[in-house]
Amino acid sequence: MSRAEHHQHAHEVHQDRQHGHEDPHAHGQGHEHAHPGGLRGWFAGLLRPHSHDSAESVDSALESSQAGVRAVKISLVGLGVTATIQALIVLLTGSVALLADTIHNFSDALTAVPLWVAFVIGRRAPSRRYTYGYGRAEDLAGIFIVVMIALSSAVAAYESVDRLLHPAPISHLAIVILAGLIGFAGNELVAVYRIRVGRRIGSAALVADGLHARTDGFTSLAVVAGALGVLAGFPLADPIVGLLITVAILFVLRGAATDIYRRLMDAVEPALVDAAEASMRSTPGVLDVEDLRLRWVGHRIRAETGIVVDSALDVVQAHDVANHAHHRLLHDVPRLHAVTVHVSPAGDDDTDHHALTAHHR
Repeated sequence: MSRAEHHQHAHEVHQDRQHGHEDPHAHGQGHEHAHPGGLRGWFAGLLRPHSHDSAESVDSALESSQAGVRAVKISLVGLGVTATIQALIVLLTGSVALLADTIHNFSDALTAVPLWVAFVIGRRAPSRRYTYGYGRAEDLAGIFIVVMIALSSAVAAYESVDRLLHPAPISHLAIVILAGLIGFAGNELVAVYRIRVGRRIGSAALVADGLHARTDGFTSLAVVAGALGVLAGFPLADPIVGLLITVAILFVLRGAATDIYRRLMDAVEPALVDAAEASMRSTPGVLDVEDLRLRWVGHRIRAETGIVVDSALDVVQAHDVANHAHHRLLHDVPRLHAVTVHVSPAGDDDTDHHALTAHHR
């Protein structure tokens, strides 16, 4: 085999560059499904916000990281202010339940720190040891956040059972209710913001941190519900509502853990694979798609694919087809950051262009 024939058979185009164009095809990729409406749909959205991964715009890698850091900073300040207000009310009322909720909110604010660090580390350029870069730092932060959500559910369950076994009076109920509402509002605002930015830039860790803030909002509601129950003459309302909130937190935990697990296992939505295959098959000169692999690295996607072209093409022409396929993929697959395209010539019945490496597969 000549050098030109060898390169025609095993030509690889690897461009590891950032792409900052808006996606012109983002809303036409067949990712339609029904969503429950009314109260049921609202509650389902609280526990597991829906993601249109295959129908969102593409941000450049740097802009995405900056958006993530900005979301972490703003939410850190928001939760810090919320917890500080609650701490002042604790000093006034002496409420143990509110004290626990305040400590919880401070801990949630602190979970933003490892995520902040992860976004900063993720900006580092690839090295000879970490050839894919440092984007996986986000997934490591996501594991920490999932553990914190699990700890939140355990603490809520323990406090509820302890209060059932050892009832305690709650004083200054009106102020406690106000503090609980402040805690819920602050956490929910932060949760909505984190989840929205996380979905936009494709960061499962930031979404998980938003869900963590939402669980703390639920615990604040438990304080409110318990105080209202006491006002109504039912002192056991506080621990009972706490147990119900624990169940709600477990649902949130399941959703966050599933998202992080799938990222660690290199899972992607099948709709993304469908979009990538359709993009390449529609590229002029591409006769077939041999294989396709997509994976998340942090909040960006990498693709590796093999295409089949006419064996009569020379190296330059085959490269041109691969380059066009690469370019179309960057437009048609949201948050795609880098693509490796392997080109193989179409063979006849008597030619196996992969015979040399067949025994390795």
